[in-house]
Amino acid sequence: MPLIVQKFGGTSVATPEKIQAAARKAIRAQQEGNQVVVVVSAMGHNTDHLIELAKQVNEAPPAREMDMLLSTGEQVSVALMAMAVHRFGHKAVSLTGAQMGIRTDNSFTKARIKTISTERIRRLLDDGNIVIAAGFQGVDDDLNITTLGRGGSDTTAVSLAAVLRADACEIYTDVDGVYTTDPRLLPEARQMGQISYDEMLELASLGAGVMHNRSIEFAKKFNVPIRVRSSFSDAPGSMIVSEPESSTVPVCGAALTKDEARVTILGVPDKPGSSFEIFKRLADRKITVDMIVQNIGEGDLADISFTVPNEELKETLKAVKEAVSVIGATGVTHDDAVAKISVVGIGMAAQTGVAQRMFESLAVAGINIQMITTSEIKISVLVQRSEATPALRAVHQAFGLHLKPSDAKQWQIGQKPTNDLSASDIIERLRSSNMEQLTLLDISMVGDQARVTLSGVPDTPGLAEKVFKQVADAGVFVDMIVQSCDGYQGETSISFTVPEEQMDHCMKILKAMDYKFRKISGSMDIAKLSVSGIGLRSHTSVAIAMFKSLADSGINVLMINTSELRVNVVIDGKQGDLGLACLQKTFAASLL
Repeated sequence: MPLIVQKFGGTSVATPEKIQAAARKAIRAQQEGNQVVVVVSAMGHNTDHLIELAKQVNEAPPAREMDMLLSTGEQVSVALMAMAVHRFGHKAVSLTGAQMGIRTDNSFTKARIKTISTERIRRLLDDGNIVIAAGFQGVDDDLNITTLGRGGSDTTAVSLAAVLRADACEIYTDVDGVYTTDPRLLPEARQMGQISYDEMLELASLGAGVMHNRSIEFAKKFNVPIRVRSSFSDAPGSMIVSEPESSTVPVCGAALTKDEARVTILGVPDKPGSSFEIFKRLADRKITVDMIVQNIGEGDLADISFTVPNEELKETLKAVKEAVSVIGATGVTHDDAVAKISVVGIGMAAQTGVAQRMFESLAVAGINIQMITTSEIKISVLVQRSEATPALRAVHQAFGLHLKPSDAKQWQIGQKPTNDLSASDIIERLRSSNMEQLTLLDISMVGDQARVTLSGVPDTPGLAEKVFKQVADAGVFVDMIVQSCDGYQGETSISFTVPEEQMDHCMKILKAMDYKFRKISGSMDIAKLSVSGIGLRSHTSVAIAMFKSLADSGINVLMINTSELRVNVVIDGKQGDLGLACLQKTFAASLL
């Protein structure tokens, strides 16, 4: 018999009437011939109320006791949902995380799932029950109640769908699907029929609130199709699967991350270990570092810029000042009024001119770019926060995201995902291993690229667009782009990588431009090292481990950029093989 996992968020169970409506959806799914597991969050705003209650008792409550308290919110919801199902004449049993057999580590308030035992759930389903499962929670090996952190109910739902080999995982929420951008910011945003795991991971990491990134990590790792749909209608919603909606468009969505702060460390000695000294101190304080940009230095000094959430800026500056004194950097600047605009799409990896189109749209809107970082499927830029919404609208229109692609695909409901592993192999992996352990897919080196650096670029709107338009018009394929803040007043620098055979042509194009840069330099002797995988954002130690591994081998990092799925560094080409071997040794245990 087919099995469906349904998840209802806090707004979907906020009142008795909404709980009854959710119960009807579960009953309808069972009457259609499915076994049904329903994952429920705490009633809307209940968790916030419990947190406030705890603070009234103790301003710094112990993490273990917070988990004990917060887990009660889901217990209320599952009991009420089971009661609603019984009222309508059907069988239901509510279960806490412990009763389901969800085992986690002991990281209170942010626990990770280790294993799930399915025997009790299977037995209840076979007896004709709708199983009502508490989201967000589990127990550790000492039977302490733990919670999974932000988005934990999504993670519970997708992990149950994986271990139960469910035919569908439906996420019911207050929106009717995944949009090309936040429709509250841009009314012209379009609902997508489907989106790939990789694209959704990037958008989730950028603040798209529809799904939490940890749940998408699970879905990608175990090939679980997810349908996001409205609790308040029968609209089909959007599918999150392995394939993108379109194979021809370069960009599927755009995102705005508003509450960012930018920190730039000036005059960092261009030698092995500098990056590690900086980011280790941030990691020790559990500061969330997002955009990391290191550009080619001048005079054996480089600048490193990165972004952090605004509320963590004060603690970040303390950590950075410690690092500055240790490594001998010349200074620190910061800006707490910036925002990040990003475009995401699998298609950009195979098309030229994508970055140029984004930069052009911002130039036309008169918006200045402060920082640039790219990955294979994402381009992010930093702009002034006051210009954030106009910037988002400009790039959304530039890529025609309000229009449905002519070759748009639609996942057929009930379509079974393909997987190279047998069902028994997946079950064994789910049961016997740490389900949320870091999964690295690839550690690679690209040795046939060259680096081009423009120093003394005026920090004004439009120049990045002109540079990359000239490069794109010349047919040069640009891979990694880094723009950082320079120590020179009113200037920035831009570096990018191109195929080796196109470097000379690219340099000629740049030297022939009307504007004369302070310096144009390049090198064919570089190697790009990449670590890609599932969960890089929620496993912040990956970049730190990369920097340490390379520093321990005396390898200097020349350029850095990061994304949800990949961390890229550029090093001296002569050290490429050594660097690759170091990373392979460091991450051997995490490779899938």
